[in-house]
Amino acid sequence: MNPTDLNRLQLLAANTQSVKKEFAWHNISISRLAAMLYAAEDRTADPATLRNVHDLIKENTGAFSIFRGTLSVAIAAMLSLTEDPQGRLDDILNTYEQMKAHKFKPSDHLAMAAYEIARHAQPEQREAVIRRTKVFYDGMKENHRFLTSYDDYVFSAMLGLSTLEPEPALKHMEQLYAELKPELRVSNGLQSLTQLLVLGDADRNATDRLHELREAFKQRKIRMDRDFTLPSLGLLALLPIEVRVIADEIEENIAYIRAQKGYGAWSILDQELLLLISSLYISRSVGEACQGLSASTVSTALTNLVIAQQAATIATVTVIAAANSSASSS
Repeated sequence: MNPTDLNRLQLLAANTQSVKKEFAWHNISISRLAAMLYAAEDRTADPATLRNVHDLIKENTGAFSIFRGTLSVAIAAMLSLTEDPQGRLDDILNTYEQMKAHKFKPSDHLAMAAYEIARHAQPEQREAVIRRTKVFYDGMKENHRFLTSYDDYVFSAMLGLSTLEPEPALKHMEQLYAELKPELRVSNGLQSLTQLLVLGDADRNATDRLHELREAFKQRKIRMDRDFTLPSLGLLALLPIEVRVIADEIEENIAYIRAQKGYGAWSILDQELLLLISSLYISRSVGEACQGLSASTVSTALTNLVIAQQAATIATVTVIAAANSSASSS
């Protein structure tokens, strides 16, 4: 096993237990998500710091704020990994309000979109980025009225942060959608996949690799082509790594984490596990790839895709967590 993968999987398992203990009454899916965010940074979770930042969020938001809901522990984890949690939180909350003023609807996905814009755009740039985000979102809505919703906010924000021109990017997205639809079926996941592929400037080779990787996973009884995991499959296909190596290493990582406490078949669903494992794998692989790249634009493109994928993972796991909570209470 790749030593970085092994270290991060060990951190994931250990971090999950410490975060779960500190936030015993919170959804376990979000505790696992927070654990993954620390592991991706090669960090051991610090429950005391996490609790302090979680309290900071409560002090700065109202009782019914989205930021105090299901996503709160994950946001606390992200903030605790920054040098200035209070300053970053202020920026996120201000950006969130700016986005609402542009008729984006309150949701966990909007919170994540606001986080990414606040993190990657200077204050004087945020208004322009939000306007671009709205152009991308409205263009998707026009093309796919019933598919486009809150879950498209994150990738819309990443497109807004990019240098892509909206009209040709949206056209490229539709071309990819039409090409992939016959095999992958109409779904929110397919739309998210096309958004990510456009961010990655995917060509015919990338879509061929996607199909090849999908088959390689299916041979190993790993279904990365489900609705929630299609974007991860797309990003894995964009990695400069041989398809067989990707499939073998992901399979090995799954086998390892399944043997750890809290990650057995009765503890976590396959789709959630695949989101966490692929996030860690992509983070490591892009980090290694960027070290060997001389073209900064390529490095930046790969890094931006990791950011988008991780943000989407956070928002998706939140949806899974909410669904699990509803099922438990019904």
